[in-house]
Amino acid sequence: MGRRPPEAEFLGREVPGYSGPRLQHKLARHALAAGREVVEKVLWLYYASRRPDVPRWAKLTIYAALAYFILPLDAIPDPTPLAGYADDLGALSAALLTVATYVDEGVKQKARRRLQKWFGAPPGGTAED
Repeated sequence: MGRRPPEAEFLGREVPGYSGPRLQHKLARHALAAGREVVEKVLWLYYASRRPDVPRWAKLTIYAALAYFILPLDAIPDPTPLAGYADDLGALSAALLTVATYVDEGVKQKARRRLQKWFGAPPGGTAED
């Protein structure tokens, strides 16, 4: 059997700053502060990156945006009241625009289930099964 590539690898190199465990750790610590919208975008990108049909260039775009979310050095520090996650949301949104083709209903459904588990039913919405 051949070597299994790291989870976030592009052209034989690991993407600095991104790993699945680091993403989970950041979300566990900051999900409520970041808010549902930021976490939803993170989950869309994460689940899209897990699809086998996503090309390497799209995975690199996704991993770069998720690395920006994970890394503690931001344009606007995350603990900053009101604006702390605005730059993260901008980076996530730019990545989503680039890889939108791969964020299908299946990806969104997985994210909805995870969000419901973490946050409960969406505001003004109903719980999904």
